[in-house]
Amino acid sequence: MKVKSNWVKFTTAAALAVTGFGVANLANSNATAATVKAATKKVKINYVPGYGINIWDNYENPNFTGERIKHGKTVAVLSSAIDQKGNTWYQIGENQWIQARYTVKPGTKIKAVSPQKKSVKQAEKVVDLANAEVGKAYAWGGNGPQGFDCSGLAQYVYSKAAGMNLSRTTYSQVKEGKKVSLQNLKPGDLLFWGSSTAPYHVGIYVGNNQYVHAATPTQGVVKENLSSYFYPSVAKRVLD
Repeated sequence: MKVKSNWVKFTTAAALAVTGFGVANLANSNATAATVKAATKKVKINYVPGYGINIWDNYENPNFTGERIKHGKTVAVLSSAIDQKGNTWYQIGENQWIQARYTVKPGTKIKAVSPQKKSVKQAEKVVDLANAEVGKAYAWGGNGPQGFDCSGLAQYVYSKAAGMNLSRTTYSQVKEGKKVSLQNLKPGDLLFWGSSTAPYHVGIYVGNNQYVHAATPTQGVVKENLSSYFYPSVAKRVLD
C-alpha cells in the first residue's frame, strides 16, 4: 500500500477493511463526526450551476446509482482510485464514487460556465445516463425507469440528464434540433433509422463510434458499434 501526503489509494473493499466501517452516504451533509474524521480530505463539486454530477457504485465497471451531487457542494473523500483509462475517481461512501475531474479544492472560486461548455457538460450527462441504462428491459410503450422502447429511452435520458422535454415518438423526435452529418457526430446526438421524416427507430450516440438504444424485446437496452449493416439514416443535435 502506497501512502503519500496522507492520501491513500485503495479499492472499496480495502477501504472498508482499513477504516473498519461502511459509510452509507458521505454526500449527505448529516454525516456523523466519526465518518468525517475517517475521510482523508474534502473536495468541492465543480460542474454546471443548477446541475449535479452522477454518483457511481464503483470505478472499474461503474453503474449509475440514481443519485447526484449538486454543483458547488463540498463532500468528504475516503479514498481515490485510477481506472483502466487513467481517470481518477474519489470514493465518498460505501459503493459511492465520483469522477475527480468534476471537483476542485474547497475555497476555489468557481467561474461561470459558458453556454458552449454547458452544452458539452449536458452531453456528458446524457452519455453517462444512457450508459447507465444499458441492461434494462425492452418494454413496448415503456419510458422508464425499468423498461423502455427506443423513443421512450431517448425521452427519459434527455429529461433526467439534461432537463429537456423531448417528444414521445420517433416521428416527432426527428423534427427536433438540427440535422448534422453522420460523419460529424458528437456524443449526445440522436440517431434515427428508416425514413428521414418518419423513422422507425432512434438511439443515442455516446461517442467512440457507439450508440445506446432500446433494441428489441430480446436484447433490451444495449450499447453497440455503428455498423454498415445497420447504419442510421439521419442524426439530430438537440443540445446546441
